[in-house]
Amino acid sequence: MAERHDMWQWQRYAQPVKATIELISAAIRNHGRIYFFGNGGSAAQAQHLAAELSGRFLLDREPWPGLALSVDTSALTAIANDYGFDQIFARQLAGLVQAGDVAVGLTTSGKSANVIEGLKVARSRGAATVTLTGNGGGAVVQFADVALIGPDGPSWKVQEVHLALGHIVCELVEIALARS
Repeated sequence: MAERHDMWQWQRYAQPVKATIELISAAIRNHGRIYFFGNGGSAAQAQHLAAELSGRFLLDREPWPGLALSVDTSALTAIANDYGFDQIFARQLAGLVQAGDVAVGLTTSGKSANVIEGLKVARSRGAATVTLTGNGGGAVVQFADVALIGPDGPSWKVQEVHLALGHIVCELVEIALARS
């Protein structure tokens, strides 16, 4: 029998999605930046979501400062070589993030040390922190102001929900900012 997907399962996302929309909208209104980061497929999704903000999603509008930290291979490899892989996002954020920005860390397991370290640095510098995670949330939720926790299961399953949630957030941020 196919798995049943009742509406109540999606209701658990309402409050964290709303909080994420509010954080990102406020940052954009106040000229803050939105930093996305993750590993592997989550890095690809981080790039995707950053592009939805810096390009456009559904509305023709001004570009917003959405940046993916996984795209600079020189920074990634230099930081990993000199400081260790756990520091690849933390080190970049230490040089970039400011109070009023939002740092969004993606990790399907909730255990990615470099995502956790990045969120720690962002939080210490006054940025809001959001995580898209799965499999019960993991250690990363301790370092996030908002946690969007996807399903339990393999990475692809968690990433599918992350993509849907990311698109919902992008659409609702556009709507919120179009009204202001």
